[in-house]
Amino acid sequence: MTLTPTAAARVLADNVAPWVLDLGLTVESIGSADGHEAVLRLPWSDRLAREGGGLSGQALMAAADTATVIAVAAARGGFVPMTTVQQSISFQRAVTGADVLVRARLTKAGRRMAFADITMTADGSEETAAHATAVYALLG
Repeated sequence: MTLTPTAAARVLADNVAPWVLDLGLTVESIGSADGHEAVLRLPWSDRLAREGGGLSGQALMAAADTATVIAVAAARGGFVPMTTVQQSISFQRAVTGADVLVRARLTKAGRRMAFADITMTADGSEETAAHATAVYALLG
């Protein structure tokens, strides 16, 4: 079963914490050649900026984690119980005044574990603003 962007938006609404929903993440696209990818948009908000005006690392980490949930759901054809086991992020350049596109691609999706590579870029830029990796335990 293929997960549509509409179904992925429902996964967000039904399965993430209310404060994560407050980030305003939207699903831009689902799938790739292997169907194991999700692209979410994190809209710019002054509320998410840190001192100096750049988007906060906390917002970027939450967006990377959430995009991985949607990528796993895309690979499984819908939401399955899962939990983050590990997440690491490197911040490479500040994002100011622009939405962020968060692309989570599963590098391996097994029966019990999923591994993801997440790239974040300012909308309209090809340069990586942040790069993350994540490991998820699949519980169901």
